[in-house]
Amino acid sequence: MKKRIVLAGGSGFLGFALANRLTTLDYETVILSRNPHGYKGPGRAVFWDGKTIDDTWLKEIDGAEAVINLTGKNVNCRPTRANREAILASRVDSVAVLGEAVRMVANYPKVWIQAGSLAIYGDAGERVCNEAAMVASGYPANVCVDWETELGKAIRPEMRWVNLRIGFVLGTEGGALPFLTQLTKWGLGGAIGNGHQYISWIHIEDMLRIFVTAVEDPETEGTYNATGPAPVTNREFMATLRRVLRRPWSPPGPEFAVRLGAPLLNSDPEIALSGRRCIPEKLEQEGFSFCYNNLKTALENIYTK
Repeated sequence: MKKRIVLAGGSGFLGFALANRLTTLDYETVILSRNPHGYKGPGRAVFWDGKTIDDTWLKEIDGAEAVINLTGKNVNCRPTRANREAILASRVDSVAVLGEAVRMVANYPKVWIQAGSLAIYGDAGERVCNEAAMVASGYPANVCVDWETELGKAIRPEMRWVNLRIGFVLGTEGGALPFLTQLTKWGLGGAIGNGHQYISWIHIEDMLRIFVTAVEDPETEGTYNATGPAPVTNREFMATLRRVLRRPWSPPGPEFAVRLGAPLLNSDPEIALSGRRCIPEKLEQEGFSFCYNNLKTALENIYTK
Protein backbone atom coordinates (compact mmCIF):
# COMPACT_ATOMS: atom_id res chain seq x y z
CA MET A 1 0.00 0.00 0.00
CA LYS A 2 1.28 3.44 -0.92
CA LYS A 3 2.09 5.91 1.84
CA ARG A 4 -0.34 8.82 1.76
CA ILE A 5 0.71 12.46 1.92
CA VAL A 6 -1.90 15.15 2.42
CA LEU A 7 -1.03 18.42 0.73
CA ALA A 8 -3.17 21.31 1.98
CA GLY A 9 -3.39 24.24 -0.41
CA GLY A 10 -1.51 22.30 -3.05
CA SER A 11 -3.01 23.76 -6.21
CA GLY A 12 -0.52 26.62 -6.68
CA PHE A 13 2.88 26.71 -8.36
CA LEU A 14 4.82 25.11 -5.53
CA GLY A 15 2.04 22.72 -4.58
CA PHE A 16 1.65 21.44 -8.14
CA ALA A 17 5.40 20.81 -8.46
CA LEU A 18 5.51 19.09 -5.07
CA ALA A 19 2.48 16.90 -5.85
CA ASN A 20 4.17 15.86 -9.08
CA ARG A 21 7.41 14.98 -7.28
CA LEU A 22 5.65 13.03 -4.52
CA THR A 23 3.58 11.11 -7.06
CA THR A 24 6.74 10.28 -9.01
CA LEU A 25 8.22 8.92 -5.77
CA ASP A 26 5.18 6.62 -5.52
CA TYR A 27 3.37 8.37 -2.69
CA GLU A 28 -0.40 8.60 -2.72
CA THR A 29 -0.86 12.36 -2.95
CA VAL A 30 -4.09 13.95 -1.72
CA ILE A 31 -4.66 17.64 -2.41
CA LEU A 32 -6.91 19.63 -0.08
CA SER A 33 -8.42 22.33 -2.28
CA ARG A 34 -11.28 24.81 -2.28
CA ASN A 35 -11.91 23.82 -5.90
CA PRO A 36 -11.19 20.10 -6.21
CA HIS A 37 -13.19 19.75 -9.42
CA GLY A 38 -10.98 22.33 -11.10
CA TYR A 39 -7.75 20.64 -10.02
CA LYS A 40 -5.93 19.12 -13.01
CA GLY A 41 -2.64 18.15 -11.38
CA PRO A 42 -1.19 14.86 -10.14
CA GLY A 43 -2.78 12.98 -7.26
CA ARG A 44 -6.41 13.41 -6.29
CA ALA A 45 -8.12 16.45 -4.84
CA VAL A 46 -10.76 16.67 -2.10
CA PHE A 47 -12.64 19.69 -0.85
CA TRP A 48 -11.70 21.77 2.17
CA ASP A 49 -12.31 25.42 3.00
CA GLY A 50 -9.17 25.88 5.09
CA LYS A 51 -11.00 26.72 8.29
CA THR A 52 -13.58 24.08 9.24
CA ILE A 53 -13.47 20.35 9.94
CA ASP A 54 -15.17 18.15 7.37
CA ASP A 55 -15.23 14.35 7.21
CA THR A 56 -14.36 14.55 3.50
CA TRP A 57 -10.79 15.58 4.26
CA LEU A 58 -10.50 14.51 7.90
CA LYS A 59 -10.40 10.85 6.90
CA GLU A 60 -7.41 11.60 4.65
CA ILE A 61 -5.44 12.85 7.65
CA ASP A 62 -6.03 9.61 9.55
CA GLY A 63 -3.07 7.31 8.90
CA ALA A 64 -1.25 9.72 6.57
CA GLU A 65 2.51 9.59 6.39
CA ALA A 66 2.73 13.38 6.37
CA VAL A 67 0.64 16.51 6.14
CA ILE A 68 2.17 19.44 4.27
CA ASN A 69 0.45 22.81 4.61
CA LEU A 70 1.02 25.35 1.84
CA THR A 71 -2.23 27.25 2.40
CA GLY A 72 -2.24 31.04 2.28
CA LYS A 73 -3.61 33.92 0.26
CA ASN A 74 -1.10 35.31 -2.23
CA VAL A 75 0.76 38.23 -0.61
CA ASN A 76 1.26 40.00 -3.94
CA CYS A 77 -1.90 42.08 -3.74
CA ARG A 78 -2.79 45.66 -2.85
CA PRO A 79 -1.76 46.32 0.77
CA THR A 80 -5.26 47.19 1.95
CA ARG A 81 -6.44 46.40 5.47
CA ALA A 82 -8.89 43.83 4.09
CA ASN A 83 -6.20 42.07 2.09
CA ARG A 84 -3.79 42.02 5.01
CA GLU A 85 -6.46 40.58 7.28
CA ALA A 86 -7.24 37.91 4.67
CA ILE A 87 -3.55 37.05 4.31
CA LEU A 88 -3.27 36.51 8.06
CA ALA A 89 -6.57 34.63 8.42
CA SER A 90 -5.84 32.23 5.56
CA ARG A 91 -2.60 31.19 7.24
CA VAL A 92 -3.65 31.05 10.86
CA ASP A 93 -7.04 29.44 10.20
CA SER A 94 -5.58 26.62 8.11
CA VAL A 95 -3.00 25.79 10.78
CA ALA A 96 -5.63 25.87 13.52
CA VAL A 97 -8.04 23.54 11.72
CA LEU A 98 -5.27 21.08 10.84
CA GLY A 99 -4.37 21.14 14.52
CA GLU A 100 -7.94 20.13 15.34
CA ALA A 101 -7.74 17.36 12.78
CA VAL A 102 -4.54 15.73 14.02
CA ARG A 103 -6.07 15.59 17.51
CA MET A 104 -9.26 13.96 16.27
CA VAL A 105 -7.85 11.09 14.20
CA ALA A 106 -6.81 7.72 15.64
CA ASN A 107 -3.56 7.65 13.66
CA TYR A 108 -2.05 11.11 13.30
CA PRO A 109 0.55 11.83 10.56
CA LYS A 110 4.19 11.07 11.32
CA VAL A 111 5.25 14.61 10.41
CA TRP A 112 3.67 18.02 9.90
CA ILE A 113 5.54 20.17 7.37
CA GLN A 114 4.52 23.80 7.42
CA ALA A 115 5.35 26.37 4.74
CA GLY A 116 6.40 29.69 6.25
CA SER A 117 8.20 32.80 5.04
CA LEU A 118 11.54 34.55 5.32
CA ALA A 119 9.52 37.75 5.69
CA ILE A 120 9.64 37.10 9.43
CA TYR A 121 13.05 38.84 9.37
CA GLY A 122 11.58 42.02 7.88
CA ASP A 123 13.49 44.33 5.55
CA ALA A 124 16.87 43.24 6.90
CA GLY A 125 19.25 45.22 4.69
CA GLU A 126 22.81 43.86 4.78
CA ARG A 127 22.20 41.79 7.92
CA VAL A 128 22.77 38.07 7.38
CA CYS A 129 19.83 36.09 8.77
CA ASN A 130 20.16 32.50 9.93
CA GLU A 131 17.35 30.73 11.76
CA ALA A 132 18.30 32.44 15.03
CA ALA A 133 18.22 35.95 13.56
CA MET A 134 16.14 38.67 15.16
CA VAL A 135 12.47 38.62 14.26
CA ALA A 136 11.19 41.93 12.90
CA SER A 137 8.11 43.91 13.94
CA GLY A 138 5.36 45.35 11.78
CA TYR A 139 3.86 43.95 8.59
CA PRO A 140 4.52 41.35 7.15
CA ALA A 141 6.72 39.98 9.95
CA ASN A 142 3.79 40.09 12.37
CA VAL A 143 1.83 37.76 10.06
CA CYS A 144 4.71 35.28 10.14
CA VAL A 145 4.96 35.47 13.94
CA ASP A 146 1.24 34.78 14.38
CA TRP A 147 1.47 31.98 11.80
CA GLU A 148 4.34 30.24 13.60
CA THR A 149 2.77 30.84 17.01
CA GLU A 150 -0.39 29.07 15.82
CA LEU A 151 1.73 26.17 14.58
CA GLY A 152 3.22 25.81 18.04
CA LYS A 153 -0.29 25.53 19.48
CA ALA A 154 -1.57 23.20 16.77
CA ILE A 155 0.99 20.40 16.61
CA ARG A 156 0.64 17.44 18.92
CA PRO A 157 3.55 17.38 21.41
CA GLU A 158 4.60 13.93 20.23
CA MET A 159 4.56 14.83 16.51
CA ARG A 160 7.63 15.56 14.45
CA TRP A 161 7.28 18.95 12.81
CA VAL A 162 9.21 20.98 10.26
CA ASN A 163 8.66 24.70 9.67
CA LEU A 164 10.15 25.88 6.37
CA ARG A 165 10.73 29.62 5.98
CA ILE A 166 10.70 29.64 2.19
CA GLY A 167 12.63 32.05 -0.01
CA PHE A 168 12.12 33.17 -3.63
CA VAL A 169 11.55 29.91 -5.50
CA LEU A 170 12.89 29.95 -9.06
CA GLY A 171 10.74 28.16 -11.63
CA THR A 172 9.01 28.95 -14.90
CA GLU A 173 5.55 27.68 -13.92
CA GLY A 174 4.75 30.28 -11.27
CA GLY A 175 6.02 32.57 -8.55
CA ALA A 176 7.65 35.89 -9.39
CA LEU A 177 10.26 34.70 -11.90
CA PRO A 178 7.95 34.58 -14.97
CA PHE A 179 6.89 38.18 -14.31
CA LEU A 180 10.49 39.36 -13.98
CA THR A 181 11.36 37.43 -17.13
CA GLN A 182 8.62 39.14 -19.09
CA LEU A 183 9.75 42.55 -17.86
CA THR A 184 13.30 41.73 -18.93
CA LYS A 185 12.16 40.68 -22.40
CA TRP A 186 10.31 43.99 -22.69
CA GLY A 187 13.52 45.87 -21.91
CA LEU A 188 12.46 46.67 -18.32
CA GLY A 189 14.84 44.29 -16.56
CA GLY A 190 16.83 46.86 -14.61
CA ALA A 191 17.39 46.99 -10.88
CA ILE A 192 14.31 47.80 -8.81
CA GLY A 193 14.66 50.86 -6.60
CA ASN A 194 18.26 51.25 -5.48
CA GLY A 195 18.89 47.56 -6.20
CA HIS A 196 20.56 46.99 -2.83
CA GLN A 197 17.78 44.85 -1.36
CA TYR A 198 18.71 41.17 -1.11
CA ILE A 199 16.89 38.31 -2.81
CA SER A 200 17.19 34.97 -1.02
CA TRP A 201 16.52 32.61 -3.92
CA ILE A 202 16.27 28.84 -4.28
CA HIS A 203 15.94 26.65 -7.37
CA ILE A 204 12.67 24.69 -7.52
CA GLU A 205 14.63 21.41 -7.62
CA ASP A 206 16.37 22.15 -4.32
CA MET A 207 13.08 23.28 -2.78
CA LEU A 208 11.43 20.00 -3.72
CA ARG A 209 14.38 18.04 -2.34
CA ILE A 210 14.03 19.89 0.97
CA PHE A 211 10.36 18.90 1.18
CA VAL A 212 11.18 15.25 0.45
CA THR A 213 13.95 15.31 3.05
CA ALA A 214 11.50 16.73 5.59
CA VAL A 215 9.08 13.88 4.83
CA GLU A 216 11.59 11.03 4.84
CA ASP A 217 14.36 11.95 7.28
CA PRO A 218 13.26 11.43 10.90
CA GLU A 219 16.14 13.62 12.09
CA THR A 220 14.78 16.67 10.27
CA GLU A 221 12.81 18.71 12.79
CA GLY A 222 12.26 22.34 13.80
CA THR A 223 12.52 25.61 11.89
CA TYR A 224 14.65 25.95 8.75
CA ASN A 225 15.46 28.71 6.30
CA ALA A 226 14.40 27.01 3.06
CA THR A 227 16.52 29.09 0.73
CA GLY A 228 19.74 28.71 -1.21
CA PRO A 229 23.16 29.45 0.27
CA ALA A 230 24.00 32.40 -2.00
CA PRO A 231 21.56 35.34 -1.74
CA VAL A 232 22.25 38.23 -4.11
CA THR A 233 21.19 41.85 -4.35
CA ASN A 234 18.32 42.79 -6.61
CA ARG A 235 20.79 44.57 -8.87
CA GLU A 236 22.88 41.42 -9.26
CA PHE A 237 19.80 39.24 -9.72
CA MET A 238 18.42 41.35 -12.56
CA ALA A 239 21.83 41.66 -14.24
CA THR A 240 22.24 37.88 -14.15
CA LEU A 241 18.73 37.34 -15.50
CA ARG A 242 19.49 39.69 -18.40
CA ARG A 243 22.68 37.82 -19.23
CA VAL A 244 20.96 34.45 -19.19
CA LEU A 245 18.11 35.75 -21.37
CA ARG A 246 20.63 37.56 -23.61
CA ARG A 247 19.03 40.92 -23.13
CA PRO A 248 20.89 44.26 -23.09
CA TRP A 249 21.34 46.60 -20.16
CA SER A 250 18.09 48.05 -18.87
CA PRO A 251 17.57 51.25 -16.89
CA PRO A 252 16.66 50.85 -13.22
CA GLY A 253 13.08 51.24 -12.07
CA PRO A 254 13.16 54.12 -9.56
CA GLU A 255 11.34 53.67 -6.28
CA PHE A 256 8.73 56.33 -7.02
CA ALA A 257 7.82 54.57 -10.30
CA VAL A 258 7.48 51.23 -8.52
CA ARG A 259 5.17 52.78 -5.93
CA LEU A 260 3.10 54.52 -8.61
CA GLY A 261 2.85 51.43 -10.78
CA ALA A 262 2.06 48.89 -8.06
CA PRO A 263 -1.66 49.77 -7.76
CA LEU A 264 -2.07 49.28 -11.52
CA LEU A 265 -0.74 45.75 -11.09
CA ASN A 266 -2.75 45.16 -7.90
CA SER A 267 0.51 44.46 -6.09
CA ASP A 268 2.37 45.55 -2.97
CA PRO A 269 5.45 47.66 -3.84
CA GLU A 270 7.23 46.61 -0.63
CA ILE A 271 7.61 43.09 -1.99
CA ALA A 272 9.94 44.43 -4.68
CA LEU A 273 11.56 47.22 -2.65
CA SER A 274 12.41 45.28 0.51
CA GLY A 275 14.60 42.22 0.97
CA ARG A 276 16.53 39.98 3.30
CA ARG A 277 19.85 38.19 3.15
CA CYS A 278 19.06 34.73 4.51
CA ILE A 279 21.18 31.61 4.67
CA PRO A 280 20.14 27.97 5.20
CA GLU A 281 22.49 27.43 8.13
CA LYS A 282 20.56 24.60 9.76
CA LEU A 283 20.09 22.65 6.53
CA GLU A 284 23.80 22.85 5.75
CA GLN A 285 24.76 21.87 9.29
CA GLU A 286 22.61 18.77 8.90
CA GLY A 287 24.33 17.82 5.64
CA PHE A 288 21.86 18.97 2.99
CA SER A 289 23.73 19.51 -0.28
CA PHE A 290 22.32 22.07 -2.73
CA CYS A 291 22.32 21.30 -6.44
CA TYR A 292 22.30 25.02 -7.25
CA ASN A 293 24.32 27.53 -5.24
CA ASN A 294 25.14 29.86 -8.15
CA LEU A 295 22.40 32.07 -9.56
CA LYS A 296 23.65 32.03 -13.16
CA THR A 297 23.84 28.25 -13.20
CA ALA A 298 20.38 27.97 -11.66
CA LEU A 299 18.78 30.31 -14.21
CA GLU A 300 20.60 28.64 -17.10
CA ASN A 301 19.24 25.29 -15.97
CA ILE A 302 15.70 26.66 -15.79
CA TYR A 303 15.78 28.34 -19.20
CA THR A 304 17.64 25.53 -20.94
CA LYS A 305 14.81 23.22 -19.98
